[in-house]
Amino acid sequence: MYSKKKPINELKEGDRVEDIFVVKIKRVMLPYKNKSGYYFSLVLSDSSGRSIECKYWGKESEDNTKMVYDSIKGDSVVFVQGRVENYGGKLQISANPPADSIRTLSEGEYDPNDFIMPARRDIERMVKELNGYIESIQNTEIRSLLNKVFQGSFLEKFKVHPGSIEIHHNWTGGLLQHTLEVVKYSDLSKNLFNDMDRDLLIAGAILHDIGKIEEIEVTTRIKGTRKGQLKGHIPIGFRMVSKIMDELKTSENVRDKLLHIILSHHGCMEQGSPKAPMLPEAVAVYYADELSSKLAEITDFIKGAKDATEDEFMYNRRQGRNILLK
Repeated sequence: MYSKKKPINELKEGDRVEDIFVVKIKRVMLPYKNKSGYYFSLVLSDSSGRSIECKYWGKESEDNTKMVYDSIKGDSVVFVQGRVENYGGKLQISANPPADSIRTLSEGEYDPNDFIMPARRDIERMVKELNGYIESIQNTEIRSLLNKVFQGSFLEKFKVHPGSIEIHHNWTGGLLQHTLEVVKYSDLSKNLFNDMDRDLLIAGAILHDIGKIEEIEVTTRIKGTRKGQLKGHIPIGFRMVSKIMDELKTSENVRDKLLHIILSHHGCMEQGSPKAPMLPEAVAVYYADELSSKLAEITDFIKGAKDATEDEFMYNRRQGRNILLK
């Protein structure tokens, strides 16, 4: 049994690596510029949520390098021996022959938990919170819909599902944690703007990301499904909830408003929503979703950056600006 020794986010230039990783991306094999050998690149990941490129420098025959290359599959767990180097301002692992410096492991040779970040909150406690919000809904039609959705095998899957592939809440139970954060922000907005329909608001917050159950899957890593890549979680969630509404014969008014909240919760078409929010409850869920995701993203960035630099600021590519770390 191989165990993870050091997460990617703790690797430093000059480190000797003898560790296990998940293959996130496998790039084509290429010849050296001087034709003296062949190399290939892998993008590796682990439970830190970070990735690092690994290059295998095959200073041997093309057939031998190709043998190593062909033995590695996407999503496979590999044992890597190499050294961390700085290339173009980015860290990468450099591995050289012999062939077993990169070796694919079989199931049973590693612990899958080494590659998915663990839950940050107690999952069963979060499930109780979710059920508490559902039971607080006064509209029996809406409450029946939620009880129909969150039961049995679906609830078992939902409560441990990640919230995204890598941007925010990308850990076990992340989807449930994100959902509860959106619910709490939405509930706060009801306290400030009392004219909103709380039942509609809370239900929309609970259901807004339900399509991520089919958009994302967990193997040895978190990745997008074929369906998720082609459709996205908003259309998937719309279809899932609409189907259950058909079964329950949900009234047209409730149906239209709840489905609109799901469709509009990214705010605009440029961000993935086919409709912009057109009712107060939809606006509240949109901004609650933004708050939860953006705050999780920036706080995780700061935690990781503090371990990587002693500087006061670090540039965040996704945000397009420097972030204060201290």
